[in-house]
Amino acid sequence: MFRDKEAYGDEFCRILKKINALEFGTFKLSSGRVTPYYVDLRLIPSFPDAFHRISEFCATFIEQELNTQSFDRIAGIPVAGIPFASILASQLDKPLLYVRQGVRLRGRERRVEGVLISGDRVLLVDDLITTGLSLRRTVIAIRSEGGIVTDAFVLLDREEGGAQRLAENDVKIHSLFKISEVAKRLSDMNAIAEDQLKIILKQVKK
Repeated sequence: MFRDKEAYGDEFCRILKKINALEFGTFKLSSGRVTPYYVDLRLIPSFPDAFHRISEFCATFIEQELNTQSFDRIAGIPVAGIPFASILASQLDKPLLYVRQGVRLRGRERRVEGVLISGDRVLLVDDLITTGLSLRRTVIAIRSEGGIVTDAFVLLDREEGGAQRLAENDVKIHSLFKISEVAKRLSDMNAIAEDQLKIILKQVKK
């Protein structure tokens, strides 16, 4: 159980607000789905203080929620997951992998970059999860090369069915925060309006 969630929650939300990571409008996601709001966690690494602090949150969460002995390697999901996977691999003293979106047509022609030994337990890391399709593709790629994947970590779960899709593939999603939690905190801080809170909560898949 993540014991520091309450202590970190408000700070996480203040950081999102400060760097303007949450926008409202009409946005098309990588899955093709249209959404009325967008959370851009790719901005975080551009702010060193925020990146360092949020990386601390993530490392603490993984240590408490998963136990670092439960996985051998960390794999980043391109593109947004790689910066977080890189710093977490360093903080947790784990080898880093990353998975290409397509097969590389030169060199070793592998999708998984880095050293992966058959039987290695791999923790996937991404910035957020919506539909879970990109994570699912990564699970398939790593398993096809002999890796074992049972868990994935994301900073934010948009709660739109992704966790359920990964569960169907025997992978458990561990999220630092859920979008409903973040939205309610932002509303309590008067960082978003009541109608904006309703927009986010309406998107949550019950």
